Amino acid sequence: MSKNKSFMFAMGLIAGVVGGLVAGVLYAPKPGEESRRELKDAACEFYEKNSPAIKDAKKQALENIDLMKYKLERQFRKFNNMVKSKKLLKAKELEEMDDEYNCEN
Repeated sequence: MSKNKSFMFAMGLIAGVVGGLVAGVLYAPKPGEESRRELKDAACEFYEKNSPAIKDAKKQALENIDLMKYKLERQFRKFNNMVKSKKLLKAKELEEMDDEYNCEN
């Protein structure tokens, strides 16, 4: 569980750094073209420095998504089977009631 917490902290830290860079460049009193160039340079530099961590985070996020999909599908199947068994049980009860009614007449 602590691995997940450290991963989330790292993702939050990265998002904070990127957000701070973007906000700083966009609100700086410079011409738009120069600001865009600086933003692009900062983004490229950030990616170059952190590309292994970004790729690892992306891989881990995709694995977590796949795991959650599997768990949700499994829970859905369990629920679906439960509903089917309840319907079968109710149908059996109704059939028994119908048999009792027919035997009485």
